[in-house]
Formats: sequence, C-alpha cells, structure tokens
Amino acid sequence: MTAIPKILLVEDDLSMGFLLSEFLEDNGFEVKLCRDGESGLAALQRNNFDLCILDVMMPKMDGFALAQQCQAHTPSPPFLFLTARSLKDDKLKGFELGAEDYITKPFDEDELLCRIKVLLRRQIARSAIPTQQYFTLGAYTFNYARQELSFGTETWRLTETENEVLKLLCQHQNQILRRDEAVEQIYGKKDYFLGRSFDVFISKLRKMLQHDSRISIDNVFRVGFILNITAESPVSDS
Repeated sequence: MTAIPKILLVEDDLSMGFLLSEFLEDNGFEVKLCRDGESGLAALQRNNFDLCILDVMMPKMDGFALAQQCQAHTPSPPFLFLTARSLKDDKLKGFELGAEDYITKPFDEDELLCRIKVLLRRQIARSAIPTQQYFTLGAYTFNYARQELSFGTETWRLTETENEVLKLLCQHQNQILRRDEAVEQIYGKKDYFLGRSFDVFISKLRKMLQHDSRISIDNVFRVGFILNITAESPVSDS
C-alpha cells in the first residue's frame, strides 16, 4: 500500500463526487474522481489504487461491470459499492462479484470513512501476515500469491475473495472450516448478505475443482464446510 492511500472514486453525480473527493482528501487520501464507468476503467488501467469506490448506476458502464474489470486488473484492488439501490438481489450481486462492502445512499460520511479505514487496515494485515503461497490439491495447483488455480494447461485467475476463501479451505484441509468464523475473517464482520455471498464463492470453487473426483467441498449442516481430498479415486478428465 502506498504511503498516501490512493482511492479511485467513480460517481456520476458531479456534486456528490466533488464533495466526497474533498472530504476524503481532507482525511489524508489521494482521490481520482471519474464520472462514468469507462473513464473509471481507463484510470484503473493506468494506475494502481489501494481501494475503489464504485457507484452502481452509471452511464457507459455500470458499477457491476466495472467491478469485474477491477478483478481482472493486476494487482486487483479491493472495492466497495456506493449506491442508492438497496434491493436484496443487488446487494447479493455486489458481494458475489467480490465487493468488500456495500453502502447505500444517503450515508453518513464519518461512517463511510470508518469503513474505508477498516478495509485498508484489513488489506495491510493480509499482506503483513506470512502465509503459505502454494498448495497442491489433488491434480490442482493453487498459487495464493498470484491468485491462480491451475489444472493441467488450464488456469483460472481468482478474484480476491475467491482467493481468500480457497486459502482458508486449504488451511483447514480435511477439517471443518466454520462458516461464521470464515465470513468474519474475510469480511471483518458477519451479516446475512455476507454469509450468502460466502456460500456463492463456495459454489464457484466447487465448479472449478470438479475435474478431480478426489476433491470435494462438503457441507457440515449449520456449521461450515470441509475441503476433503482423498487419494483413492482416479482423476477425471471431464
């Protein structure tokens, strides 16, 4: 993380964008303000940011599409949504895309500042704690540092949240990973939407790991999940 945290703010409401930029700059951040998704993507491709704040409803490219581009960027910056939309499906979609948080308008600036600081501290903590970088999962190789999961000649680039979920499963291989504890460790808090989002990432990882029949992510009812890896079954090419 840079000495002065750099934030990409993509907000099509010019008045709100200027006010929020000024507020964040007064609190020690460097802010790049863009008014639509396309200009936000161009800024992302030219610079590295410590955090992205994305409005959802924007011209040219909405916040959800821009979030997918954030995940494809290297390094992948954490992002949160700032939006007037508070529908359950929208929140779930945001978290499923890998959002660290979802804040609905109108909002309290001090609360937003607090959430931003929490997210940035979490990023620092993740990078500071030594962790195993490579895992062998049956016929798969998981490179945590590069956010890559490989099977033969095929490689998936994982989102930041997928990367963290798979790391926790690997660290608890053949043991129970408690759902509530995992959600709190990844997101810094627990609530209904974050729990649903975590379950979606488990489903995505199951699909990625389906090529080796020795591997399964099993539910433990009302408790959590177990990444089971056995040595008996042959590897499937399908």
